Amino acid sequence: MARITASVYTSHVPAIGAALDLGKTQEPYWQKVFSGYEYSKQWLRENKPDVIFLVYNDHATAFSLDLIPTFAIGTAAQYQPADEGWGPRPVPTVMGHPDLAAHIAQSVIQDDFDLTIVNKMDVDHGLTVPLSLMCGQQDKDSGAWPCPVIPFAVNVVQYPVPSGRRCFNLGRAIRKAVESYDEPLNVQIWGTGGMSHQLQGPRAGLINAEWDKRFLDRLIAEPEALAQVPHIDYVREAGSEGIELVMWLIARGAMSDHAPAVKHRFYHVPASNTAVGHLILENT
Repeated sequence: MARITASVYTSHVPAIGAALDLGKTQEPYWQKVFSGYEYSKQWLRENKPDVIFLVYNDHATAFSLDLIPTFAIGTAAQYQPADEGWGPRPVPTVMGHPDLAAHIAQSVIQDDFDLTIVNKMDVDHGLTVPLSLMCGQQDKDSGAWPCPVIPFAVNVVQYPVPSGRRCFNLGRAIRKAVESYDEPLNVQIWGTGGMSHQLQGPRAGLINAEWDKRFLDRLIAEPEALAQVPHIDYVREAGSEGIELVMWLIARGAMSDHAPAVKHRFYHVPASNTAVGHLILENT
């Protein structure tokens, strides 16, 4: 059977993608951010998965206010980097895994989670920035991501958004689905977005490092209790865009019920207008 061996958690700040694409990673401001991923790139080379199940949120690229799926799973064979207004990022096409994606959709929907099945979509910085951070910058024409990726988009932009509890339980359903797949695949699940930030209004620029670090502590040690935190706490403590952190609970819920091994932890302020948080957890 397939199995989930590890989970990766990271912010997906669009300015990080720009810094990578424009060759600014060694500038003093950005070097501090990218230094937190040096270990991660080596870890991924040594622990290359067969498939990455990548949880992210679309930023009005594949979906708009005309169509807002709460949970959407990509079942296509490939996904093009999206043009978010300044041209597509110069990174490789993302190759999918239609068979495993279709199997997960079948299993999770039968477990009473309603998923939107997407057979064609472009993927934006929410997905490509984490790949670049973990894999290193890849050339659009001659490079390739290390393995197929299943995109899993979550609506954390337009209310109502899913609760942390539902996200955590969805992760458990995804774990069950993966483990029932009849091929010995090594699967990693990545949760992206966050950490604390607010992009508009009187509190624009808000960063709450104390909240962020406590969130990381609880994500490791008491995820089921963390999943009970209501939306209003995210908004009040982590800013209007801090709600993206519920996507990390999907990845955490997909992990084993045993305490994970913490392979790497990193936190840095600031990166553009937000905090960067990063964890790698392995199943034990």
